Amino acid sequence: MTDFARYLNIRSAQMPVLSPDGSRVAFLSDITGNLQVWSASTAPNSSEWPRQLTFFADKVWEVHGTGGEDHLLAVGDVGGNERQQFYLISGYGGAGGHDVRRLTVDDNAIHRFGGFSADGRRILYAANARNGVDFDLFQMNVVDGEVRLLCELSGNQEVMAWSPDEQFVLTRQSVGPLEDRLFLIDLQADGGPRITQELTAGTPVARYEQIRWPEHGVYLLSDRTHDRGALCQLEMASGKLTEIVNADTHTGNGEMEALAIAANGAAVYSYNEGGYSSLWRVDLTTGERARVGGLPRGQIGHISVKMDGTLVCDVQTPQSNLNVWLVEADGTARGLTQSDQAGLNSGSFVAPELIHFPSFDGLSIPAFYYLPQTPQPAGGYPCILYVHGGPTSQLRPDFDVRFQYFLSRGYAILGTNVRGSTGYGRAYATLDEIEKRPDSVADLKHAVHWLHERSEIDSSRVAVYGRSYGGYMVLAALTSYPELFAAGIDVVGIANWVSFLERTSPWRRAHREQEYGSLAHHRDVLEAISPIHRADRITMPLLVIAGDNDPRVPLFESELIVEKVRANGGTVEFLHYADEGHKISKLNNRIDSFTKMAAFLDRHLAAAQG
Repeated sequence: MTDFARYLNIRSAQMPVLSPDGSRVAFLSDITGNLQVWSASTAPNSSEWPRQLTFFADKVWEVHGTGGEDHLLAVGDVGGNERQQFYLISGYGGAGGHDVRRLTVDDNAIHRFGGFSADGRRILYAANARNGVDFDLFQMNVVDGEVRLLCELSGNQEVMAWSPDEQFVLTRQSVGPLEDRLFLIDLQADGGPRITQELTAGTPVARYEQIRWPEHGVYLLSDRTHDRGALCQLEMASGKLTEIVNADTHTGNGEMEALAIAANGAAVYSYNEGGYSSLWRVDLTTGERARVGGLPRGQIGHISVKMDGTLVCDVQTPQSNLNVWLVEADGTARGLTQSDQAGLNSGSFVAPELIHFPSFDGLSIPAFYYLPQTPQPAGGYPCILYVHGGPTSQLRPDFDVRFQYFLSRGYAILGTNVRGSTGYGRAYATLDEIEKRPDSVADLKHAVHWLHERSEIDSSRVAVYGRSYGGYMVLAALTSYPELFAAGIDVVGIANWVSFLERTSPWRRAHREQEYGSLAHHRDVLEAISPIHRADRITMPLLVIAGDNDPRVPLFESELIVEKVRANGGTVEFLHYADEGHKISKLNNRIDSFTKMAAFLDRHLAAAQG
């Protein structure tokens, strides 16, 4: 039997950035066990080995490039604390060596990259250095490191676009997961840079994403004009949105997803139907579109497009790991990276079936159903019911090494997209807010009922597993419907909504209260839905995993549920890692945590061994 470490050594390549001359692509890869910046040649049939550009102890979160200079900007933190810092990588496209230099100096602040100037020598960014809550607008000269505070802003802000003439900046305040506000800042205003207009004032609550500002206008994706999103042009004087393409021009109940536009207006967007992506070139004037072929059927991530129409993106499928692809202007597509699969037989990887099950109110809930290739036991397969985090997120048919390992061990998996998930329109995403939170938990009950109807599943051996908000859903399911589950795995989950909101990072609290309810107005609801108050119902084995440096769901939440379950005489195992945050990122910690997770499931669900 292959151990978990083998699966966790399957590698990925993501977030591609083309060099100014297009001869190289930079990307993030976990070849060393932790995401770092690498680069590779884009030449066809190149035999050149990829070049590692960063060598940090902690993962790199993002990498950004510019057409103006042969350098990159990497974003990283320390120990998962999410206080992101900037690093300049110089000379990565050349034949010689390269240099890595830290740009930001405040270890206590979060820095959010906004964009490069046209010449690539300056950047705009937002940072919460002033008070830990509000993100102000800064400019930095990356050549000499000079920093200027341009203006103080209020709330959870980030830079979304910089005008081609570099006079104006569009910022977005994320009020909540489904509510954004857009502001226009004039960098040359009398008296200094300042907000001159809220572009979304007086408009319906909506999301504004993937904002791009080429020479001839501002373009974005929004659900203001269409429940499942539309590609729109933003009129700066009035804030009016003019649709170019909306989701109804596609089949299925999917969403508009990502957008890339070159300086000359060459544009590409992706559409998410049932979790699978399709890529489309679009004429921003006429709305005419043509599908981009040659890519594997799966999930398409970060997209960028050059003026000649060449584009790069990252792609993964349920049976192939994440890699960087290039599509030439003539439509020829080829993979630029070949991330290692740790010597495992790709034929052993399982693709899911997209299913739907009815919930208590007749709502159809989408889910991905995986069955092992191992022989079916006499009583049926044990099953893992998986719940994603967010909750405004979506389980996709991506390449998940956890799932593939558990499938190889004889576990079936049902991965749900309960009400409140994204990917199915704004209306669906709002069905679990505040007092409606238990409705999404009830969806899990009906997921298990669906499993009970499957002859290939042993209904007495169902475990529920989730992380972050999904960890809350695990605890809520165990305390609401304990008779349905043989075990539970809670990774960085929320046990008490009141203590969570009191202790989460200050800049996040108002944003989270929009989704979950506020302490000022909904304390009774928050108390009522907190699993900690029904922890005596957790009589089945429970595994809890956390990171000590988690700024989102503090370690306290995990300690709280562990203490309460143990005090009630329950069986609980607790793993926490001193050098991790909200996500377990380091390879040795991933191997340790997932290996122990597998052992936990084997002990309590007795999966067939082979």
